Amino acid sequence: MTFTPPASFTTRPTLRGTFGMSASTHWTATATAQSVLERGGNAFDAAVAGAFVLHVVEPHLNGPGGDLVALVRPAGASVPVVLMGQGPAPAGATLEHFRERGLDLVPGAGGLAAAVPGAVDAWLLLLRDHGTWELGDILAYAVGYARDGHPLVAGAATTIARVADLFHAHWPSSAERWMPTGGPPAPGTVVTNPEWADVLDALVAVGAALPDRAARIDAARERWMVEVLPEAAAFLRQPHRHADGADHPGILDTSDLVSWRAGYEPAVTARFRAWDVFKAGAWTQGPALLHTLRLLDDVDDAGLDPATVEGAHLLLEAQKLSYADRDAWFGDADGAIDVDALLAEEYVAARRALIGPEASAEWRPGSPDGRPPVSPPLRTEHASGDGSTGEPTVDRSGQTRGDTCHIDVIDRWGNVVSATPSGGWLQSSPTVPSLGFCLGTRLQATWLVPGHPASLTPGRRPRTTLTPTLLSRADEVIAVGSPGGDQQDQWQLTVLLRMLVGGYNPQQAIDAPNLHTTALVDSFWPRTWAPAGAAVEDRLGAEVIEGLEQRGHRVRRMGDWSLGRVTAVGRGSDGTLWAAANPRGAQGYAAGR
Repeated sequence: MTFTPPASFTTRPTLRGTFGMSASTHWTATATAQSVLERGGNAFDAAVAGAFVLHVVEPHLNGPGGDLVALVRPAGASVPVVLMGQGPAPAGATLEHFRERGLDLVPGAGGLAAAVPGAVDAWLLLLRDHGTWELGDILAYAVGYARDGHPLVAGAATTIARVADLFHAHWPSSAERWMPTGGPPAPGTVVTNPEWADVLDALVAVGAALPDRAARIDAARERWMVEVLPEAAAFLRQPHRHADGADHPGILDTSDLVSWRAGYEPAVTARFRAWDVFKAGAWTQGPALLHTLRLLDDVDDAGLDPATVEGAHLLLEAQKLSYADRDAWFGDADGAIDVDALLAEEYVAARRALIGPEASAEWRPGSPDGRPPVSPPLRTEHASGDGSTGEPTVDRSGQTRGDTCHIDVIDRWGNVVSATPSGGWLQSSPTVPSLGFCLGTRLQATWLVPGHPASLTPGRRPRTTLTPTLLSRADEVIAVGSPGGDQQDQWQLTVLLRMLVGGYNPQQAIDAPNLHTTALVDSFWPRTWAPAGAAVEDRLGAEVIEGLEQRGHRVRRMGDWSLGRVTAVGRGSDGTLWAAANPRGAQGYAAGR
């Protein structure tokens, strides 16, 4: 072991077995996925069932009106594919439309920020193509929790309390759904969502008479995109309060919905320490992790230890460079970065040479393919400057932030999935009363300026923070991911370095103290950055924290157990399966045997 030895104490063991493993950000979703494996389903059946449960039990972190990115590798395949569940901007989402309303950013809450919701269609596509179960059996878990109830997690209760004034004053349908007694529910209150249960039952019923399983699932997909989502879009075209403090109607229209479907894309990849690391393309932030790993690949093992001043400083500085390139070059546009150019040795070496002994306070994008970088509007200081972790916050005006879920599953046959669903948070926009959910706000990740790869463009996807990871080396595989907005890959990086380089077992790596840079352009409204900012868990130790401060990092101490909510599953070289999950917040769990 070349890193600082981990403490002998871990919050729980790394689970090991040969049958199947599941891990997610909520114990009920993990239990659901494992239940499907126990009943003969494969990893894809299990992940889809668990994901629909996440919509119900983590409504402040994801919802049916949100989006999804996953890495999917069927048994026998040598590389994974990307399950693409991120819908595009509506046809009416033009720069002119927003400017006419006096906006220079897409608001972080309200229907103006709604892209085409992609999560549900993507999950149904995965079930059709790679699952084995009937849709009704898959959805029965979520229907049960929505109709019969589940205990509300503390984070959801806190979010509802924060947004209570907004709900009462401006979003009465949300107040009725989440505060039926007039006030915010206490943690542990058993809550139901019968309207959503009815929607799910109708998705099953629409194809019940069809003779073919795939056709039954396609019928559900059609009903979702052509009937259910248009109803939601029509509701949000009524003017309602947005994060800018004004009332606007939504712009998502039926024509935007009926013409779009989820799909598959090739993954992008880089090699690190003999592992092939796979991510989604530059319409996500995923290639930034690949670039960071390339920057670090020539460093000796001991120099990559996040528990040392040198290692922590190196990780922060490397990621500043990677995220500067993300903020200048990533997006779903013709002018977006060529990932091969981003990962090319000559470019990586030039970027690596910029890392010095002191903390940089500059925004330093490069020119991977020779073009000058495109700068987004840079607004210094905001919530990220205080170490924000992406947790949902809402104020009286409607300013809102949301977070994310994650689920990983591997089965005994070798099927594996790493998926990060998000968006459609209960605080995103007013609840559609007949449906029990709201639409998401992913368009807030676009810029209202022309010429940037992430500029708002009708028909183009907003650049998403959702960034699951899959790694392989010979017969070994790791599926890993995290909530956390801009921090998702940063928290995964420390876990991966401790596992692949430092010799930690997965649970030790997840439990170990984490950190991240806040010196990046925030992907969420109000889109600002904190030069030289860094957030750390206090458990990193006074010596390391003081050493970072001496090098010029503006460090925010975030408490002992606050950063990093990674879950992971995998298969070792001996064929043994394993799983581990984040203990922070007492919500994420792994299960398996």
